[in-house]
Amino acid sequence: MSAGRPRYEAPLRDIGFVLEQWLDAPSDWKRMPAYESLDAPTARMICEAAGQFCGDVLAPLNGGGDLQGCAFDGGTVRTPDGFAAAYRAYVEAGWPALACDPADGGQGLPELLDAVLNEMIVSSNHAWAMYPGLLRGACLCLRAHAPQWIRETYLPHLVRGDWLATMCLTEPQAGSDLGLLRTRARACEDGSHRIEGSKIFISGGDHDLTENIVHLVLARLPDAPSGTKGLSLFLVPKRIPRDEGGWEPNAVHCDGIESKMGIKGSATCTLRFEDARGWLVGEPHRGLAAMFVMMNSARLHVGLQGLGHAEMAYRLALDHARERLEARALPRAEGARGPAGAAGFHAPVGRMLADLRVWTEGMRALGYWAGHLLDQAAHAPDEAGRARARDLAALLTPVIKSFFTERGFSLASEALQVFGGYGYVREYRIEQIVRDSRVAMIYEGTNQIQAMDLLRRKVLAPGAGLEPLLEVLRAEAAAARASAPARPLAEALQAWCERLDDATRALAADAAIDPGLPARAAEDYLRLVGTVALAFAWCRAARVATAAFEDKRESARHFFRYGLLDAEHWLRRIQAARDPEIQRRHP
Repeated sequence: MSAGRPRYEAPLRDIGFVLEQWLDAPSDWKRMPAYESLDAPTARMICEAAGQFCGDVLAPLNGGGDLQGCAFDGGTVRTPDGFAAAYRAYVEAGWPALACDPADGGQGLPELLDAVLNEMIVSSNHAWAMYPGLLRGACLCLRAHAPQWIRETYLPHLVRGDWLATMCLTEPQAGSDLGLLRTRARACEDGSHRIEGSKIFISGGDHDLTENIVHLVLARLPDAPSGTKGLSLFLVPKRIPRDEGGWEPNAVHCDGIESKMGIKGSATCTLRFEDARGWLVGEPHRGLAAMFVMMNSARLHVGLQGLGHAEMAYRLALDHARERLEARALPRAEGARGPAGAAGFHAPVGRMLADLRVWTEGMRALGYWAGHLLDQAAHAPDEAGRARARDLAALLTPVIKSFFTERGFSLASEALQVFGGYGYVREYRIEQIVRDSRVAMIYEGTNQIQAMDLLRRKVLAPGAGLEPLLEVLRAEAAAARASAPARPLAEALQAWCERLDDATRALAADAAIDPGLPARAAEDYLRLVGTVALAFAWCRAARVATAAFEDKRESARHFFRYGLLDAEHWLRRIQAARDPEIQRRHP
């Protein structure tokens, strides 16, 4: 891919491998009444159509949107040239409705295919992806918690994509600590509420893509207790129904947009609610629980942003290396050992390309697995299967959000290195991916918050634990022992399952004596879990790969040879977090 060429080509071969061999999703779909008519050829056709849309419509707008950015004038936002037309094409093709409930006008297809679509959209144009990025979560939130009249009035518009949605949490004095929110709500006699306050960093808070924007806003009622237990959730549209019919503007004002390091085509807005009309979603003072339905959906999609950036960075780096003479192996060079696509290059370049490919494809398997688990949690034929899928999805969500976005940024930076000085030049496009990818580590709950969520709430809390994930990893190690290509990897995976289990038990014991330990160890613990989970992904890939995917086995060996070394580093950092004085007194 030469400088400036905007083409995006979806990785359909690898997507097909994950869906049909790694997950064997079509077999699971047959056991779910909601998806029993969906087969592999139909899924392939959907993926191909999504890839074509992203390549033909979204990718050509990416570089221009970054250069032009959004414009703010008189309280309104104008998106970069072509963004609105691309969104109309997206709606006309039916993409917003892909995984939505048929009762609301959706197509009722799996969350797994929605995950595929989201990876492709981010790879081709992350800034544009921010506008429809919260639609799915908003639909899930309203379907689960909104009163009937709200579902009937708003859900069809959101499912079709006629309207877009936002999530309004952050305020100037309240970023990660939502207990400090000050936005107020007071009840009116007609059953509505009046909302007063300001929100910042609202993605898509105003734009010219749709006529209406449905804001989901956290605010406090007059009798609200302090902290997060006093937050209620309100639906506050940009335009509201008139009593005599039709729609009129609500008192929601955009006071400006941010000038940012990346995703410049995405409008990041400051919103002011000036006695705006809103309606309660869910129970009073239980708004955070209702909002978490939306936030958990968003966190998986943000994790897939890390995957999307890694994929595009790898493809750009690979194409550039193929075109550059000095990237090829020197006559006396041994040649890089590693996955297909790395051999034949100058050894350092081949090693970087091998790392890029292996991490990206491993993340794809884990990310799609999480999407498939959401389908199983909702539609598995037995309650035991649904409960197991829920437990696994809960453990994987913070890992995918944090680990993938951290890797997406570091892999984009490594890909830039393949370009040498050209990588620092705008026309070669990789510098934009580095800039765009950085924000995913911050929003939808910083990566540090995700780490604390995993260790404190999902692993160390009473009744919780890592066992659902360890059970799957151990089962894979056992299955892989019967496969000659995967047998050496199985032994390493089993060993790391035991080391991870031991580290988890030690943390639990030490935390009883040293309450500050989980905070010190959480980030490295999440990275350790993520790295061992990637080993599981590659062990399974080596076991299930057919002869047509022999390259998967070489990639798996590469990860176990090099990538899994990271686990030793994270484990040693966890051990270093233990307080020496406490350990001296309580060895």
